[in-house]
Amino acid sequence: MAGLQNFISSMSKAKGFARTARYAVRITPPISIGQIINPASVSSAVNALSMSSLNRQLGEQVNLHCDSVSMPGHDLQSQSVQHGSAPARDMVQSHDYAGNISASFYLDSHLRERTFFEQWQKMAVNTSTHKANYYDDYIGSMEIFQLDGNNNITYGIKATEVYPTTIGGIEYSYANENQIAKLNVGFAYRQWWNLTADTIADVQGASIFDISTDKIGKLLLGKVFGL
Repeated sequence: MAGLQNFISSMSKAKGFARTARYAVRITPPISIGQIINPASVSSAVNALSMSSLNRQLGEQVNLHCDSVSMPGHDLQSQSVQHGSAPARDMVQSHDYAGNISASFYLDSHLRERTFFEQWQKMAVNTSTHKANYYDDYIGSMEIFQLDGNNNITYGIKATEVYPTTIGGIEYSYANENQIAKLNVGFAYRQWWNLTADTIADVQGASIFDISTDKIGKLLLGKVFGL
């Protein structure tokens, strides 16, 4: 019984378990005033203006319609080192953020969410000339938040240099009369950082051991949404 009481006490102190259905996503496409004022080409300017317009009209809808998302992991890369006849050690040489961020989105009747990501991909490559554009012209960012039962942010990460590398197909069938259409999107990214604990890009986070969960939520809301 002592073990059970300790477990209940631990969960009460931690304010329960994290639920995978309690999350929020904020996607920021590449919108730079420089791409509009000093574009590399006329098509680049048109794409930048279109992306800016789509983000104003659909940005919030795309975020709200995110049906699922995978929070990325982090890998330590090691190499086996052996001294003489002693057992070898795997010693860390570097680190990496492997894989993509997978997400799915509910689609409205006009497939506007798909149009949003198609336009983003056009900022990466010209579909007429088939030439790739500058890297900085098509990278954005993505924030993924863990929420508690009251929709307060308790944890969050920000992925940088994000762009939609894969837009999935849509399967149609008369048998799925009542099924909502969804779009799978794979996002490439360079790295991610913990909004509550890390220092990156001149932003200093706060330790999760120094402040309460409620204060973490308020800190993130202020840092990410400017509240």
